[in-house]
Amino acid sequence: MKLAVRLLMFLLVPAVLFALPWWTLVAAPTGGTGPLFWAGTAVGVLGFLALPAGMFLGHGPAQSDPAVIVGDTLLGVLWVVFSWSVLGLLARGALAVAGVDGELAARIVAGGVLAVSAVLIGWGVYEARRVPRVRTVDVAIRGLAEQLDGLRVVVVTDTHFAALDRRRWSERVVEVVNAQRPDIACHAGDLADGSVAKRRAQVDPLAKVDAPLGRFYITGNHEYFGDAQGWIDHMAGLGWQPLHNEHRTLAHDGARLVIAGIDDPTGVGLPGHGPDLPAALAGADPDLPVVLLAHQPKQIADSAAAGVALQISGHTHGGQIWPFHYLVRLDQPVVAGLSRHANNTQLYTSRGTGFWGPQLRVFAPSEITVLVLHPERA
Repeated sequence: MKLAVRLLMFLLVPAVLFALPWWTLVAAPTGGTGPLFWAGTAVGVLGFLALPAGMFLGHGPAQSDPAVIVGDTLLGVLWVVFSWSVLGLLARGALAVAGVDGELAARIVAGGVLAVSAVLIGWGVYEARRVPRVRTVDVAIRGLAEQLDGLRVVVVTDTHFAALDRRRWSERVVEVVNAQRPDIACHAGDLADGSVAKRRAQVDPLAKVDAPLGRFYITGNHEYFGDAQGWIDHMAGLGWQPLHNEHRTLAHDGARLVIAGIDDPTGVGLPGHGPDLPAALAGADPDLPVVLLAHQPKQIADSAAAGVALQISGHTHGGQIWPFHYLVRLDQPVVAGLSRHANNTQLYTSRGTGFWGPQLRVFAPSEITVLVLHPERA
């Protein structure tokens, strides 16, 4: 019964996503007849069949990289066209109120949706594949020693190295990170999709990140869809320090700071994995401020209760493809940026450095983040 329900949803969701664009771009402007109608319908049917096939062959047991590229690209393109088709419905209503003929209105809306979607898809591919811009944010930390004023924490997250070979992109990201002169470098999870054997060539340039006070890594949810322990071991081999529910006390100019990290909640149920904040902070000096790496923003509730000064997260991608951020907000307390929470705990949520799935970013630019820490003053 459960398998039947899953299969139904697997086919129903693409059907809904295809139905509205088909009606907006094909059925309504052609009146349901003629060569353009049948050609457009054929393209729609092929897309409807290719999307679930690509997703299953790519993300299922076969783990086919070509299928991943096809399925994920179709998903991103379809989401853009579907979203603007929804807006097209509103535009048709407005045109009807203005007295525009129904057939003419359908053609105007179809042309507008097609043009806007094409521009946004092209721009979205560029935004996803380029080296992220640097975003610098000043963060006042309670209890931070004056000697640590100006400490630079550079954050990358959600690199999602996957089917598309982005080794050169990875090398360029490292160049930009090092140009920021980080004291501390952090990777806040979702390093790669796939096994170490398949993705290590894209990840290995991270070994060249230079941060004198340390390079720290935590698992995201996507590590637990593959080989989390393998990635923890591999990052350790590259000279990064995995914070697997643990902390380190950093010393600089006679002052100290605690940096800690916890697993993603997806690891619960896997022996030795899953977030354990008490274990991560066990033995830490309670008088020192804590900077915590936690992949998902919603882990802030536990961080605030524990008195963490700053939590650094990713996971949301800032929504990645507008207007998906509205759905992300249903699951997470913050989509992007610096926010303040209970017990004066702050949260910085990165929009991510790479992208997951569709190689598109629309109104959600990627980032390499420089958090410049300062003592909190009255």
